[in-house]
Amino acid sequence: MRLGLIGAGNMARALARGWGEPVLVSDSGSGSGRAQALAAEVGGEALASNLALAERAELVVLCHKPAQLHLIAGEIAPAARAVLSVLGGVNTAALQEAYAATPLVRAMPNTPVEVRRGVVCYSVPPETPAEFESEVRSLLERLGTAVKIEERLMPAATAVTGVGPAYGALVAEAQVDAAVRHGLPPSLAGSLVAETMAGTAALLEVRGYDTLRVRREVTSPGGGTARGLAALERGGLRSAFQDASDALLGWSSS
Repeated sequence: MRLGLIGAGNMARALARGWGEPVLVSDSGSGSGRAQALAAEVGGEALASNLALAERAELVVLCHKPAQLHLIAGEIAPAARAVLSVLGGVNTAALQEAYAATPLVRAMPNTPVEVRRGVVCYSVPPETPAEFESEVRSLLERLGTAVKIEERLMPAATAVTGVGPAYGALVAEAQVDAAVRHGLPPSLAGSLVAETMAGTAALLEVRGYDTLRVRREVTSPGGGTARGLAALERGGLRSAFQDASDALLGWSSS
């Protein structure tokens, strides 16, 4: 399937690197030069117009700014054979309005798709041909874990997966800072924290995502881990994540 990416920002780059094959790219008229740079990196081709891309691509991947939905659709909708949207906050109804009668899938990937360890939540309209959905799912599974969900759950799912890399990086940064304060070199602290997070993620998967079980396997009554966890609770870690989720969902629905 020949892929064409409209937009060459962070998510477009992550997708292209994760797929690891030549793609067509346009910068949706911004003239930034990012499309040329991305095409050169993955061995693809930068095109001068969005329409030229839509005419050549078997699947158009919308990676442009969400506010450009109707502007871009006005340029390419008649030529687009199929559409995969990764536009944040743009629901399936809006996509169907912009791309009437065009097979489409709405997906929300996160940046670890770049290293094929991403999570991609996706939803499809009821009338979507099964063969098309299967082709797109196979494409998404190459990037990591693909999860089909109901459209109504997309905002809540995105509040977990989409922002998760940023939240995880902030938690890692806080742990590194604490370790450095106690004498570890920053590079060593960073390596220890990152590898511990990766191992914990793998262990959670083996344990059926039972977070309580994983915590209990580390925590001895009255021990250092118990005291550390208590300190995190007193510091408001759990409520901070609740507030962050509420803030994100409130912003996305406004």
